[in-house]
Amino acid sequence: MTVTDPSATGRPASLSAIMGDGVSDERGTSLWQGAFERLRRNPSAILGAIIVLAFVVVAVFAPLIAPYDPANSAWIGQVTPTDVPGASPGHLLGLDPFGSDLYTQLIFGARQSLIIGVVSTALGLLGGFVIGSIAGAFGGWTDTLVMRLVDIMLSIPALLLAVSVAAVMGRRPSAIMIAIAVAQVPIFARLLRGSMLSQRGQDYVLASSSLGLRRRTIVMSHVLPNSLGPVIVQATLTLATAIIEVAALSYLGLGAPDPTVAEWGRMLVKAQDRLQSDPHLTLLPGACIAVTALGFTLLGEALREALDPKSRR
Repeated sequence: MTVTDPSATGRPASLSAIMGDGVSDERGTSLWQGAFERLRRNPSAILGAIIVLAFVVVAVFAPLIAPYDPANSAWIGQVTPTDVPGASPGHLLGLDPFGSDLYTQLIFGARQSLIIGVVSTALGLLGGFVIGSIAGAFGGWTDTLVMRLVDIMLSIPALLLAVSVAAVMGRRPSAIMIAIAVAQVPIFARLLRGSMLSQRGQDYVLASSSLGLRRRTIVMSHVLPNSLGPVIVQATLTLATAIIEVAALSYLGLGAPDPTVAEWGRMLVKAQDRLQSDPHLTLLPGACIAVTALGFTLLGEALREALDPKSRR
């Protein structure tokens, strides 16, 4: 059997791996297989994955886990202006200031945060994908015009931009989703555009051009797919920011007007005047927000390190 030297074909082995034809790296594993192996050995990735998995399971199966309906406030008579009942046999974490089961509110708050966070990140990713791919594919004056608009959006703080959009659209969940998505669009657009510009200078693009492939074919079949790695990692990190922004908008009174909808941010608002007498009413939802955001952040950072070629050994 004749063994062909990669250098004799004029095509580097790493090029094959980049273009996704299944050729492995020097250790016999592909890019994503190697990244998965590094994630398995990373304690931060494991911890982040456990937190994210627990959050998703609680959010998805909230009706089965929660002992009561989130709109049930049948115990309002037990709440006084100076005292909120704590843990009891029927209420694992006690009641909230409006006579609802606190444990149930926390569980359904996870569902609301997951739905709004995922949908808003998906919308922001879609908008950034369209804008970034246009700028990265065409270049020239199109790139200049599009990126100047992106720079204008980036000059406005993300939370301020989200608050402005939500205030204009009204108090409803869809408004929060769109508001957070609008603030995320320029982040994804700039990242994808930069990644595409980096890929356009690679040898395989020059080789494809010399073979006579059309520009659209090169961009759609090679440049764009190979530029999505950093964007996917950023989407994981952005989920953590989206969950915090959902709570922030609810805290500012821009959340859903229905008081029966459980939201971690609204729980903080309800309990802010009882911080000294019943601190657990604010500490518990605050801890849920912080831990969930930490989980997505740990997983996203670990994924970015695992996909970084410099981290390979």
